[in-house]
Amino acid sequence: MTNPIKVWIVEDEPAAARRLNKLLQETEPGIQILAQLDSIESIVDYLETHTLPDLIFMDIHLADGPCFELFRHVDIRKPIIFTTAYDQYAIEAFKVNAIDYLLKPIKVEFLRRALDKYREFTPSGTIDYRSLAKALQQDQATHRFLVRIGQRIRLVDVQDAAYFFTENKVTFVVTWDGSRLPLDVTMEKLEEILDERHFFRINRQYLIHFRSIKEMYAYSKSRVKLDLSPASPADIIVSTERSPHFKRWLVGDTEMKES
Repeated sequence: MTNPIKVWIVEDEPAAARRLNKLLQETEPGIQILAQLDSIESIVDYLETHTLPDLIFMDIHLADGPCFELFRHVDIRKPIIFTTAYDQYAIEAFKVNAIDYLLKPIKVEFLRRALDKYREFTPSGTIDYRSLAKALQQDQATHRFLVRIGQRIRLVDVQDAAYFFTENKVTFVVTWDGSRLPLDVTMEKLEEILDERHFFRINRQYLIHFRSIKEMYAYSKSRVKLDLSPASPADIIVSTERSPHFKRWLVGDTEMKES
């Protein structure tokens, strides 16, 4: 006798979650549904005290944002079957990168087929969900950052970020309202994911949005000194090696790459 499949249902619509639960119980007798979660925050919290199941059914659009944000912060090494009511543009990506996808309302025959595909899944076919998330995040405005403040977790949209900086090996984002929030991401990673048309790393410590520049001043050794808004307590100096690229970036030339 095979072991029962242990499952999470991640779905922010209670009616859809109940229906999927019922369909799974009817389609796969003995299945163990260990948790029903509805948001990125609830998954992160749940993982603090629980281990991952055998299989996850995950809605694409959750209560606090698209599910792909999760994979930028949590390493999920378990098969996932995505569910979606629309997101037709993503279907080809799912065919290549995911165990399966199910369009809502979910039909029994497609659910059975997805479970069969799960049974055929082997560890050698481990899916890189982070790459899938990156591929589907075509618009930089959809990037969000997961911020933990004590026991609270919140999401910060990249469009709310005025600039980023590091202090004592911790990366912070400063939002347009002046909030300073710690991030679990490196400056190097930020350079990868942020739109270079809007953001520029002026030195090892600061990465800024062009709209955060309040004033600019000529400084020694052909450098540039900046006043930022919201204000920074430290002097903000564009490094000597980055100053020429910074000046070109200001006028919209983003074709260059530093050697």
